[in-house]
Formats: sequence, C-alpha cells, structure tokens
Amino acid sequence: MSAAAATSTPIPGPELRDIHLPPAPSWWPPAPGWWILAALVLVALFFATRWLVRRKRERAWRRRVHAELERIATSHAAQPDPARVAIEVSQLLRRVSMMIEPEAAALRDDAWLAFLDAQWPKKRADDAPFRGEVGRTLLDAPYRRTGDASGKPVDARALLDLARSWLRAVLPGRRARV
Repeated sequence: MSAAAATSTPIPGPELRDIHLPPAPSWWPPAPGWWILAALVLVALFFATRWLVRRKRERAWRRRVHAELERIATSHAAQPDPARVAIEVSQLLRRVSMMIEPEAAALRDDAWLAFLDAQWPKKRADDAPFRGEVGRTLLDAPYRRTGDASGKPVDARALLDLARSWLRAVLPGRRARV
C-alpha cells in the first residue's frame, strides 16, 4: 500500500457531530437594566403628566380671572355704576389674593392695600399704586352713597386698568396655585 492510500482511509474512532450554536437569546424576560429603565420612564411620565395637568388648570384659572375682569368692564360700559365696579373688582382681587396667600382674606384697610402693592414686581412696588388715589377707592367706594359729592368720584376706568395691570403682573404662572 502506498502512503497516499493509507491517509485517505478514516481512522476508526468516536463519531463526532457537527458544531451546534446555542439558541439566540430570548427577548423575554428583559435584563434587569431594562426593568430599571422602564421604571424610570414610567416615573418621568407620571411627573410630566402631573405637571402638564397642573399647568393646564393654572392657565384655565388665569383665563377665567381675566374673563371675569373683562365681564366687569363690559357690565360697567353698559350700565355705569362706579360703586358696583369697585365692589366687584375688590371681590375679584380678594379671590385671586387668597390663591396667592390664604391669609390675605383676613387683611383689612391699609394692610390689604399694602398686600396688593407688595405683589408687584420690585420696580413697580415702589410706586404703591393701590395705596394711591385710584387703589384707595377699593376701600371707600363700596360704602359711598349714590350721589354723594363729598368724596372724589370713582374713576372706574383707572381702577379697571390698575386691576388688569396687577393681574398681569401677579398671574404669570409662577405664583398662582390651583
């Protein structure tokens, strides 16, 4: 026999099978890192939803407040009654103030006007517009008799403009609580 023929015949031995790869990893159950990521995403979604709902409520509340002031102005334009305007503006400002600071409901007289002035941004707070002539009508106009000439007449337009300015300064979202 030749040497080439001897090498071509298989040598008896164990039967070997071909190499088998392990099965592909399953997608379920996910690794612990994916569970942690899913929990973090759920927590973030919860807080984002809560923030969005709160922001939507605040915006709706601010719209209602501004709409109420415009209703007062429209009502005054149709039937001028300065004392009624002062009463309604005072009530609206009280309701808004209670949302800013709950203790504001107990304030009276100059303390009430000082609170309103303190809510302005710093550059405007020095003017003290509510402790001035227009703002002071919130204190005495509701108690004046109709046709009383002893006091200065109520400038309802100036009072409405002052209330509009105050609401714009106070309700930009950073202070309003719902």
